[in-house]
Amino acid sequence: MSTDRENNSLSAKVIYDLTTFTHVDYPDHLSCIVWFSGCNMRCDYCYNKDIVFAKDGKYSYDDILDFLKTRVGLLEAVVLSGGEATSHELLPFCREIKKLGFKIKLDTNGTNFSTIKELLDANLLDYVALDYKAPKDKFTQITHSNKFDEFSKTLDYLMETKTNFEARTTLHADLLNEEDINTIIKDLKERGYTNTYYIQEFLDTGVTIGNLKNPKNKINKALLQDDLKIIFR
Repeated sequence: MSTDRENNSLSAKVIYDLTTFTHVDYPDHLSCIVWFSGCNMRCDYCYNKDIVFAKDGKYSYDDILDFLKTRVGLLEAVVLSGGEATSHELLPFCREIKKLGFKIKLDTNGTNFSTIKELLDANLLDYVALDYKAPKDKFTQITHSNKFDEFSKTLDYLMETKTNFEARTTLHADLLNEEDINTIIKDLKERGYTNTYYIQEFLDTGVTIGNLKNPKNKINKALLQDDLKIIFR
């Protein structure tokens, strides 16, 4: 990539918002969260509706880098989230973040494999939180996308490169049942995943994409396989 293109890309206003401080989004690290506009999925339970449908953002990459320069020595890491951060050009931005001495965590649905591979191959990601949305047979129903195979490639590559990452699933019990969760656990285990599997319970904010309310069904946790350590959030 030429310097001119890097400069142009860093001036693009694609960042919806910035959370200037968090101690919960990146385990054991004081961080900020960069919320990227737009997403290639339309998950019914998603409560970041405004971010998902946003066409542009309030901040440019350069705006965030200017902020980070004031936080050197105060924050340890930057979380790239959204929306879907990998829908945007991340390589030049991540390089500049690294030059400032910060670690980088990526929150992703894993469907932009080439972008994630590019970042991993450049050793720019310190931690990845990968959303395992649903088993293959329910993936399109849950995400309104047709990208399970791309997600699967990303999961395999994270395993292959021994990247420090977590797998997590958002659970709305009217959409996913115990059998679905066990299918995910089985798949993770067969791929060699041994880290904690996080299940994030649905949060009714009143503004989800599919206008979902709290589920009528409940998951019986006793029916979930114990092949992996599971933590409910």
